[in-house]
Amino acid sequence: MSKRFDGRVAIVTGASRGIGLAIAERLVAEGAKVTLTARKPEPLAEAVQGLGGVENALGIPGKADDEEHQAEAVAKTVETFGRVDMLVNNTGINPTYGPLIDLEHGIARKIFEVNVLAALAWTQQVYRTWMKEHGGSVLNVSSVAGLRPAPGIGFYGATKATLAYITKELAVELGPDIRVNAIAPAVVKTKFATALYEDKEDEVAAGYPLKRLGVPSDISGAAAFLLSEEASWVTGQVLVLDGGVTLKGGV
Repeated sequence: MSKRFDGRVAIVTGASRGIGLAIAERLVAEGAKVTLTARKPEPLAEAVQGLGGVENALGIPGKADDEEHQAEAVAKTVETFGRVDMLVNNTGINPTYGPLIDLEHGIARKIFEVNVLAALAWTQQVYRTWMKEHGGSVLNVSSVAGLRPAPGIGFYGATKATLAYITKELAVELGPDIRVNAIAPAVVKTKFATALYEDKEDEVAAGYPLKRLGVPSDISGAAAFLLSEEASWVTGQVLVLDGGVTLKGGV
């Protein structure tokens, strides 16, 4: 595998498992040093060890929407690795399922704070600390649920649509030295998405032109491309990674 990220440093939020960890693994495999964040210290420590330990990775536990945690993670990244060239805003939550009309406002606020405001805040932190002077690349993890109505997960979809808009706005504001892009996966086989396919994977996959659900490695390669200099003329884009399912009107 190429070493196109030699000498580069990334922060990946929500990276103890699933898509976030897969992106971190790909970046490390191509030469990067990474800081991982997640709520639970134990899985985070295991993820760091899986990436080769402190030679390659730093784990900082905390809540993604906690401003003190954000500041600590960015500061420790620069202190440990000397820079922060890439940010992957991967953390997302959806603690509810059902009609939007019945959504409790307290739950809605928490989803918005984690899925939208936290991503903006992390970007502000790395911008002020490093990227304003040195440039860099930001990748937001949106969702195909943000592209069209997604019954049952409607507010989650609304936050991901907002994140896609913020991606475009920041791309305009922060160019030319900072690129901001997003990916929008469909159902990827992770613990986070289990409820969407558990006990019915074949049925769900039948609606995809490629006849299978995604796996984390399907996402990490595209993420690495958008973060790399190979995508140096790409900004403000939302790359759909969906096995073709949105071509048929599904999510």
